[in-house]
Amino acid sequence: MLILKAFKFELMPNGGQIRKMKQFCGCSRFVFNRALAYQNEQYQQDNSFKFSYSKMTALLPEWKRELVWLKDCHSQVLQQSLKDLESAFKNFFAQRTDFPKFKRKGNKDSFRFPQDCKLDQHNSRIWLPKIGWVRYRNSRHVSGCLKNVTVSQKCGKWFVSIQTEFEAEIPTPKGGEIGMDMGIAKFATLSDGQFFEPINAFKTLKGKLAKLQKQFKHKTRFSKNWQKLKAKIAKLHHKISNIRKNYLHQISHQISQNHAIVYVEDLQVANMSKSAKGNAEQHGKNVRQKSGLNRAILDQSWFEFRRQLDYKLLWNGGHLVAVPPQNTSRCCPACGHTAKDNRQTQVNFECVVCGYQNNADIVGAINVLKRGQAILAAQK
Repeated sequence: MLILKAFKFELMPNGGQIRKMKQFCGCSRFVFNRALAYQNEQYQQDNSFKFSYSKMTALLPEWKRELVWLKDCHSQVLQQSLKDLESAFKNFFAQRTDFPKFKRKGNKDSFRFPQDCKLDQHNSRIWLPKIGWVRYRNSRHVSGCLKNVTVSQKCGKWFVSIQTEFEAEIPTPKGGEIGMDMGIAKFATLSDGQFFEPINAFKTLKGKLAKLQKQFKHKTRFSKNWQKLKAKIAKLHHKISNIRKNYLHQISHQISQNHAIVYVEDLQVANMSKSAKGNAEQHGKNVRQKSGLNRAILDQSWFEFRRQLDYKLLWNGGHLVAVPPQNTSRCCPACGHTAKDNRQTQVNFECVVCGYQNNADIVGAINVLKRGQAILAAQK
């Protein structure tokens, strides 16, 4: 089995290397924006829109003659920036994302090397073309051959993401089948009764975040204090994200190690967390309550958890199966009767026909397991 795996580390560059990396980020951003502007101009002239990566790369030598400072950047970094724009247009035409937007300085600054990088794990350093050997915080072993290396900046720190490729034997999965119910009060409940409490990273730190944002509101735009406070807010957001991702990795690792097949609800998180404000003609109902529910749903990161669980199960020889989520918490697993009255409260489930009683989340997980097994049986 061919595995693509990414390893992310914090870089420890010196002053000269930081200047070089900032320059590479600026050149990459400039090429992206110029190519996007060129595409917009072409569309206004002939009303036809077709992005051509080969055509845009053919313009790079002309841009380098016009702007000499572009020659200081590695040519492949500029080409990869055009690759990113090509992917953005493909996603737009496939209706997966919005139309590509111009990049801004300081917002997701990054650049990528597709080859020519060397990794010296023994001395905790990595060779970046035109930048040199850069030290990094070596926290784990990197396996496989290097495919590409991405350097990014966030919250004043520099990071390197190394994608590798290697062959591995498909292991024999451990454990059996399990159903999983996602929720707010309990992050995940398994059909065997095991459950995981939510970490609620945003809820824990939202008071501190609100205090900083209130101070930020009264600062003079682009002043020194405005910039310092903006950096503090970004650092706190980064901390919330790291807490959440770390917790999700721990749970997904534990579940993938102990189960061969995991059945989950095919939840449409984007639809579930839509705003209830309505419009000027028709105002929404229970806007405050729905806003709190949306915040709680997004704080759980169900989609990211499902993504992590999916690839980790594949690495361990198992697989993930998504099932329709309709009425999983209202259907009786004993007699099959489905009714709203079966779930009188958020916690307790009691079937009005056969009297079956259990925790509502466990009932949901059991029904997810049964539906998943039925789907697999129908496919066979």
